[in-house]
Amino acid sequence: MKYRYLALSTLALACSSAYAQSSVTLYGVLDLGFTYANNTQTARPASGPVGSSQFALSDGGTNGPAGTRWGMLVKEDLGGGLQAIATLENGFSMSNGAALQGGAMFGRQVFVGLTSPKWGTVTAGRQYDSYTDFVQPMAAVGQWAGYMGAMPDDVDSLGNTSRINNAVKFRTPSFDGFQAGGMYSFGGIAGQFTQNQVWALGASYTGSTVTVAAGYINARDPNVSLYGNVPGKGDETVNNLGSFGSAVSPQAYPVDSGYVSASTVQILGGGVQLAFHPVTVGAVVTNTRFEGLGTTSAPNPMQYTGTASFVNFELNLKTQVTPEWMIGTAVHYTTRNSVNGDGGAKYMQADLGTFYSLSKRTTLYALAVAQKATGRDSLGQPAVASISGFNPSATGRQVAVRLGVDHRF
Repeated sequence: MKYRYLALSTLALACSSAYAQSSVTLYGVLDLGFTYANNTQTARPASGPVGSSQFALSDGGTNGPAGTRWGMLVKEDLGGGLQAIATLENGFSMSNGAALQGGAMFGRQVFVGLTSPKWGTVTAGRQYDSYTDFVQPMAAVGQWAGYMGAMPDDVDSLGNTSRINNAVKFRTPSFDGFQAGGMYSFGGIAGQFTQNQVWALGASYTGSTVTVAAGYINARDPNVSLYGNVPGKGDETVNNLGSFGSAVSPQAYPVDSGYVSASTVQILGGGVQLAFHPVTVGAVVTNTRFEGLGTTSAPNPMQYTGTASFVNFELNLKTQVTPEWMIGTAVHYTTRNSVNGDGGAKYMQADLGTFYSLSKRTTLYALAVAQKATGRDSLGQPAVASISGFNPSATGRQVAVRLGVDHRF
C-alpha cells in the first residue's frame, strides 16, 4: 500500500509539473474613438474630386499600430530552455463586430515555432516581416502614433498594413545589444520558384542611450505577395485599419496604387533613436522602389514603365511629462521621382499626440495629423493629401483628428 501511494503521488506530481510548464495566454486590445477628417473625397468625376468633412466612430491603433484585436499566446517548455510557441491573432471592428483582414479568422497573425535564449527563435506561418520588426520601433507609427502616423498611404510599409503568408522567420538572441533576423516566404507556384516570393532582413543594436536599426524587404509580384490579390492595396489596408475607410479601389490609395504592375517592390530603411529620460528623439529614412513597372499582368492603365522610387524622411520626439502623461510629435517628408515624365510628387506631414494613462491597461489619447501634397499622384492626377487609414482628400491638404480610449488585457 505504501509503495502504491508513493507511485500515485509521484505520478500526480509529474502531471502537475507538466501542466505548470505549459501556458495559454489570452490577450487583446480594444481601441475605439471619434474621428474627424476634412476635405474627404466623396466622388472623383472627370472634373475632379469632390470633398467634404467626415465624422465617424471607428477603431484605431495607438501606442504602436496595434489595432483592435484578440489573440492567444501558447508556450510549452521542452527542457534546456527550449520552448514551443504559437500565436493566433484575430482583428475585428468594435464599431460593428465584423472580422477584419478580409474576414480571415486569424488574419493578423498565426504561426508556430521554437524559441531558445541560446539559439534564438524560428517561426512559420502568417507573420510580419523582419524589415518591419526592426525598423518600425524607430518610427512614430510604431511608438505612439499608430496608423495615423504612417507615411502617406503607408508607402514604406512600416504601418503593418501587410502581413506575409507562408513565411518562415528567424531571429537571433541578443548578443551584447546586437540582434538580427531574416524571413522567407514561399511563392508556392509550381515550376516558378521566385514567383510571389518575399524575403526580408533586419538588424539592430541597443545601448544605454542609443538604438540603431536597419532592414530590407524584397517582394516579387507585390500586387499578390505583399498587397493582396486585389488591385491597389488589396483588402489589407482598409480592413486592417478599421471602419473609417470605404470600398477598396485604386482611388483609395492615390500615392502608390498606380504602380501595382511592378514586378518587384524593394524597401530599404534605417533609423536611430536617442533616449535622454524623459525625452526620446529619433530619425528614420526609407526608400521604396516599385521596379519593372508594366512587366506583370496587374493593371497598368497609365502604361507606366521603369521605376517609381519614394524616399521618406522622418524626425520624431516624445517626452514623458509625468509617469501618466506622454506627448509625441513627428514630421515627415516624402518625395517621388518622375515616372513617364509626370514630374514626381512631394508630401509633407506633421503629427501630434498626447496620451494619459488612467491605469497600466487603459489610456485616453488625442491625435492630430496634417498633410500637404504637391505634384502628380500615381493615378496621373494632381496629387492629393492621403493620410494613412483615411479616405484621400479632395485637395492637396488634409487634417485628421482622433479622440479615443485604448484598453489592453
